[in-house]
Amino acid sequence: MKTSGKRGGFTLVELLVVIAIIGVLVGLLLPAVQAAREAARRMSCSNNFKQIGLGIHNYHSAYNKTPQHGGGTLSPTNLAWWTDSDTVNNFRLSMLVGILPFIEQQALWEQISNPNSLNSDDTPAVPPWPAMGPTPDKILYGPWTSNIPSYRCPSDPGNGLPSLGRTNYAACIGDSVDETAYGPWPNNRIIGMGRTRGTTALRAHRGFFKPFDEGNFADCKDGLANTIAMGEIITYLEDQDIRGAIPNFTAGNNNATMAAIRDNPKLCAPGIAADRPRFWVTISPTRETRARGYRWADAKTIFSGMATILPPNSEVCTRANGDDLNAIIATSSQHQGGTHVLMGDGAVKFITDSIEAGSSTGGMVHSGGSGTQSAGSPSPYGLWGALGTRSSEEVIDEEI
Repeated sequence: MKTSGKRGGFTLVELLVVIAIIGVLVGLLLPAVQAAREAARRMSCSNNFKQIGLGIHNYHSAYNKTPQHGGGTLSPTNLAWWTDSDTVNNFRLSMLVGILPFIEQQALWEQISNPNSLNSDDTPAVPPWPAMGPTPDKILYGPWTSNIPSYRCPSDPGNGLPSLGRTNYAACIGDSVDETAYGPWPNNRIIGMGRTRGTTALRAHRGFFKPFDEGNFADCKDGLANTIAMGEIITYLEDQDIRGAIPNFTAGNNNATMAAIRDNPKLCAPGIAADRPRFWVTISPTRETRARGYRWADAKTIFSGMATILPPNSEVCTRANGDDLNAIIATSSQHQGGTHVLMGDGAVKFITDSIEAGSSTGGMVHSGGSGTQSAGSPSPYGLWGALGTRSSEEVIDEEI
């Protein structure tokens, strides 16, 4: 005997209601998932920094000095510091090279510290690459193209050419970049300059790392816990990001431009697009392959350095052909609201973009400066600048 009646099931309206509810739940869930993923990436980013900090401390324990930012091998003919070479690295190596054996990269260190007979494309190198390698712009030298996981922040998506091996961690050279491209060198190191730049540079070497010069923990008279050793940086994505590309800026010849920027670090700001405040209107057309974080082995500031002058995530400010150590470049990141920094004692802190940073238009301390710019003066850049100097006797009276 058959029973009669309607078959059970959902009506179209009920199905639409269920789909709408699922859509709302997914919409609510996705931001939480994305936030959890970014939190995990940020934690990994911080852990990498801690590993680098341990590497610096282990290096110091082994050699009683900090790894040199701007070190390596020199030519007997005293090449100008910016000169590229296949036979020496011309003191262009960043401190990230020196700590390789102390961050479980012994195999890579062995390749660098010994002559190398292979190119990066596995063809024979004729003649073999020298011990400690060529200058760090050479793409055929395999170690310089290596991507080291400990030097990358997972939040940063940068990858591939035109960079070599990228880095998201940069050495702090302090709150003044005047003449820091030169280091404590006699004039024969600085071909054709005709000035005692080696002497004037020393008065601007105020950071944890002194470019082209040795240092140690005892130099940090303000205390390791009060001195920034390194900062997090983005790597350039070829998108005209003000934090990653060199602006198309000039104020005359090279010396005049750098002197003007020295006395007002915000001079490059008018080049920012009014409707897109994170991007330049134009970038330096000759420097597109020389951008932020593009070479972990290169000591030039655009690649592996930072200064505590402009606040975190501020624009790059240098001359249009300036990829050297004189560039004003802050920390930067793909995190919301700030960047990580590594303190001299190995602690990792998150510094917000709104940290007290004095006057961004105030001039830097330098050898020929007067008033607040005179050599030995406290940092003009507030708490941010004070954290970047190693021995200016500023009092840090708040927790960061």
